Amino acid sequence: MFGLFFLILFTPGVSEFICTSSDLDMSYTFCDCTAHAFTFNLTPCSTMNKYAWKAALTWIPRSDIHFLKVVFQVWYDGAKSLTWKELLCSGADDKYSVCGMLKGETLVSSFDIKGSRINFPKGNYSIVVQGFTDYSENNMLMCLNFTMIVKQDAY
Repeated sequence: MFGLFFLILFTPGVSEFICTSSDLDMSYTFCDCTAHAFTFNLTPCSTMNKYAWKAALTWIPRSDIHFLKVVFQVWYDGAKSLTWKELLCSGADDKYSVCGMLKGETLVSSFDIKGSRINFPKGNYSIVVQGFTDYSENNMLMCLNFTMIVKQDAY
């Protein structure tokens, strides 16, 4: 039930496995064209979890991070169901550890994902997470496409 933890220089377009269980499969690919030094771990590997998922992230950014806008897009069985944009770093009063990092520094972070309290219907989910270094969303720092397959409905 525990996710995998790995640190590799990933090749774009190649699917990286996160975890599998009787009710959930998760993996991701990079949707931009540059390899990344990146790890992601998720526990427990289950949608039946009544508490938050625990996530761990290790990442070496390819550029300095003074500004960071994150865009989340979620599709469920091919239909777009959510778009959420969040400004994480603006250069003033930033509260996240990624803010102010320099190119080549290593970010190591752990956090809870509270969405695990939601009963996810059985089906295929695609979650695209993009990070931009500008307001206009022209300068992409990173792009991840997570695939989540929920194998059974919550009871």
